[in-house]
Order: sequence, then structure tokens, then C-alpha cells
Amino acid sequence: MKESAGTLLYRWQDGRLEVLLVHPSGNYNRKAPWGIAKGMPEEGEDLETAARRETIEEADVTPGKLVSLSSITYQKSRKRVHCFAGEAPIGSEPRCASWEIDQAAFLPVDEARRRIHPDQSPFLDRLIEFLGRT
Repeated sequence: MKESAGTLLYRWQDGRLEVLLVHPSGNYNRKAPWGIAKGMPEEGEDLETAARRETIEEADVTPGKLVSLSSITYQKSRKRVHCFAGEAPIGSEPRCASWEIDQAAFLPVDEARRRIHPDQSPFLDRLIEFLGRT
């Protein structure tokens, strides 16, 4: 089974929770859903390190402390995605730092729910549950 790892970074903007999502580039992805910044681990790389690297490579944001939100498995491809969540560094503004994505943005959670890949939506619920416990 293929595995990838990524981050769901969050921030509070005017009292509203926002999350960092990216959109894949290419004409064939024009109508594709958004998702967390993620990618496959390099040989010998642990999942959290891969998630950090991918977030820097794709959105030019360096994650701080992260917690695991576990994983999901895509319904069609059966690929497993591991997600780590953390508060975005103060003042961080994502940018498209890789040819792999054409958009990167902090989105309010309600908008993120409309845009995120349906199989990744449990990560939003897990983040909200985590924040409610802290």
C-alpha cells in the first residue's frame, strides 16, 4: 500500500479557525479537490519528517510542534495518508513553492470542508476534536 504524510496547519484569524490547504496543479487537476500538503516519505524518512518536508516544499511554511491525527485510506486508490496537525507559525503566509501545486491558502473551516478531498475530511473533524481537548 502506498503511504504519504502531510500536515493540517491551523491558525485563528479574527476569532475564526482557518486551515492550510493546497490545490494540485495541472489542467487535469483543474476541478480536483484541495487537500493537505503531503507527499511520500523518502527512503528511511519517518512520517512526521516527511510531512514537515512536504509542507515546506509545497507551501513554504515551516511547521512547529505537531501532533498526529492518525491516517485515512483513500476509497478508490487505497493509498494511506498520515496527517499531523499543528498551529501555523505566526505571520506565516503560504505560497506555491512547488510545481506540484497551483494554490496554497489558509481557508476558514467551513470553506475547507467544501473544498477538501472527501476522503481527507475526517482530518478536519479530528483537528476540531483535538482543539476542543486543549
